Amino acid sequence: MSYVDQGMTGSKLTSLIISIGIVAGIGLAMIIGLAVDAVKKEIERVTTVNIEDEPPPPEEPPEPPPEQPQEVAPPPPVAPPPPISIAPAPPPIVTTPTIPPPAPPALTIPPPAPVAPPAPPPPSKARPASPKGLSRWSRRISENYPTRALREEVEGNVGVRVSIGPNGRVSGCSVIRSSGSNVLDEAACKGMSRYARFNEALDDAGNPTTGSYATTITYRLD
Repeated sequence: MSYVDQGMTGSKLTSLIISIGIVAGIGLAMIIGLAVDAVKKEIERVTTVNIEDEPPPPEEPPEPPPEQPQEVAPPPPVAPPPPISIAPAPPPIVTTPTIPPPAPPALTIPPPAPVAPPAPPPPSKARPASPKGLSRWSRRISENYPTRALREEVEGNVGVRVSIGPNGRVSGCSVIRSSGSNVLDEAACKGMSRYARFNEALDDAGNPTTGSYATTITYRLD
């Protein structure tokens, strides 16, 4: 009984394997056939779409003729630009805040010194001219009576003023009060110039200077 089971079991197993192989081959063939058909259809679709959608290639433009070299005139000479003197930038200005100066100290003004009185001027040495030996020369003038006046018996008083030089001598004479007789008037001035003598006048410093003197000459007959 075990033999029969063993033989049947091998035959069934073989049949089963063969059946499975056949079914598998048929399925594989079908799958392969379907796949091949799908691939073909896809290739046709893609090819058709590409052919319809792709535009024709554009024509290549003709090559341009070679450019002829043109004669180029040389550029005109250009003078170099004048040198530009660039002054250096001034140094920056530093601003210092202004500090107010300190208040000046109070000034004490001393009272003015008393003014010394001016020195008194030196005593003046000035003096007028004065007659020297008045009685003597006045008598001589009176005694020198003019001859014409004696003959005509003319008397009178003659007032004269004389100018006196630094040497004390008479340098000029003038009649300031006439006697009424020209003879007596002239005799009085001549006598003063001839006989009169004076102490010279002095200035403030005591130096001799000019002066004047006035007097009256009297003519009387004895």
